[in-house]
Amino acid sequence: MIIPLKLLCQKLNLNITGVLHVGAHECEEQKYYIEQGIDNENIYWVEAMEDKVELMKNKNKDLNIYQSVIDIVDDKEVEFNIADNGQSSSILEFGTHAKHHPYVKMVGKKKVNTTRLDTFIKKNRIPIERLNFMNLDIQGKELDALKSMDNYIQYIKYIYTEVNTEKVYKDCGLLSEIDEYLKEKGFVRVACQMWGNCGWGDAFYMRV
Repeated sequence: MIIPLKLLCQKLNLNITGVLHVGAHECEEQKYYIEQGIDNENIYWVEAMEDKVELMKNKNKDLNIYQSVIDIVDDKEVEFNIADNGQSSSILEFGTHAKHHPYVKMVGKKKVNTTRLDTFIKKNRIPIERLNFMNLDIQGKELDALKSMDNYIQYIKYIYTEVNTEKVYKDCGLLSEIDEYLKEKGFVRVACQMWGNCGWGDAFYMRV
């Protein structure tokens, strides 16, 4: 997390009751959630890569982690692009990412089916009503994931998301578009920090 969660909690007096984290990778943020007093049972993880899900299940049997490729439509077959660093893998192809991070390469493709977040929540009986903090890190698909929440977004009070100010991935959502969409849903951006001059960073939104 480029913007430290501890700092956000202190400055904004956040009251986080539970977390929906989309783009788990290896659950690196778990320690930050635990530091803020959030129990594991109230943290739900979603990860596209099956090997990462299995890895984390083997490391911690108590994790609420699910494998799913989140997008704005259900059951669409797409190619998932696998990067050699894992973290840059996406259903989108590299845009300016290739220029800013030339050492990261796509090393494979895999056909997968997509799922909307509202469908995922219903299917897996996720207790979204007690998860008021959402974290999105899915390589350019954050805006589409937000749109796929449908009415479940009413339960979310805080949104921490990776953002792009340029087409880091082809056809990715941009910071300005996320700002506009979340404003319509009653959120305001209160923090943003970019990663150097690479066209991407993190932003934090609160419901007003």
